[in-house]
Amino acid sequence: MNARKFIKTIPMKLYLLLFAVIVFAFFSNDFGLVDVQKTAIILAAGIDKTEEGYAVSAQIAVPKGSDRTTGGTSSVEIRADGKTVSDCITMLYSKTGWVPKLVFCNLLLLGEETAKEDVFGSLDYFLRNEYMPDSCYLAVCEGKAEETISSQSAIDDASSLAITKLFSDAAVKAGKVMPNTLKDFSRSYYGVSKSGYLPFLRMHDQEGGQEAGGNESAGGSGGQEKTQKIYTADETALFQEGKMVGLLGANETTAFSLLKGEVFAGTFNADDGEKPVTLAILENGGGISLDTGGAPKVKLSVSLTVRLCCRGATAPIDDVSTDKVPEETLRIAEETLKSDIRSLWDKCQSAGCDLFELKRDLYRASPKKFAELKDAVPNAVEAEIETKVQTKS
Repeated sequence: MNARKFIKTIPMKLYLLLFAVIVFAFFSNDFGLVDVQKTAIILAAGIDKTEEGYAVSAQIAVPKGSDRTTGGTSSVEIRADGKTVSDCITMLYSKTGWVPKLVFCNLLLLGEETAKEDVFGSLDYFLRNEYMPDSCYLAVCEGKAEETISSQSAIDDASSLAITKLFSDAAVKAGKVMPNTLKDFSRSYYGVSKSGYLPFLRMHDQEGGQEAGGNESAGGSGGQEKTQKIYTADETALFQEGKMVGLLGANETTAFSLLKGEVFAGTFNADDGEKPVTLAILENGGGISLDTGGAPKVKLSVSLTVRLCCRGATAPIDDVSTDKVPEETLRIAEETLKSDIRSLWDKCQSAGCDLFELKRDLYRASPKKFAELKDAVPNAVEAEIETKVQTKS
């Protein structure tokens, strides 16, 4: 009789036990919530080499308020020095009393001089940190990363937020910037090509853009005036074995993007010196292939469908009413594009940068061929360039 009663009460005991476990879990876990009073939420970090080791400049988010007029994200920039990047992060904790949290870090900036050495001495900590997002943007900046991180943006509350806007999908489709992430840059470094690229960032003064206050730097005065800055990233740094070995200009960066076939909303200038013309890109096809049948040869091809977007000179009314592109303009566009691609390839060869990861493709296709030709790519590879620009039908 007692056994039957015990069996009948088992479901109720299980429910009570399950309820107790849920209550215990609820009151003993923060469920990933962040205590902003105890945590340094790092939005971005700039890394510079020093004589002793490294200097890390962290941009830490500081909430402004919750009402309509004071909402948004302000920031404070704090520098920490150490023999390793890990020492710098620990020093941030010592200086602020806040636990550094990298899970929201969306930008890593490398100083120009730092990029001229193997940058993976700087990036090693971030690759090993399990909370660092692989999708974090990576870029090189002119001068010191500390100066860029602590600058006052003319268009956003924090410089890092303004910079990451340059790497948006819309900017990529326009063909004006070639962003890269920590994951993809590391993959190319540790691959057989050992080459890669990063956007190169420059700061420019915004005329008439001085503002009191703005972002506060550690130990600085919140009332100091800072010249507002705008940022450009239309150049691309070339890397070989982790070192910056070259720099692509704006036109060569656009050519690189066109070769990858990523431009669908950009423009392209066909300037013959007297009648400058801007063409809008409607369709973009790009191709990169390595032929190893005889002497190694790479084929670089770009095909564009364009329409007339703008003339830099007065045009008759019948020309204004159409978006058809004259044959002569299409020919000039093809020659201009071919020249930009040639300049891009020449810079890759002179720097020894396998920008298009031809060694990787060769290794995947034939390890035997790779062993024979790995030292010839890209320096001894002839380039065949094919461009086709046509107007929409």
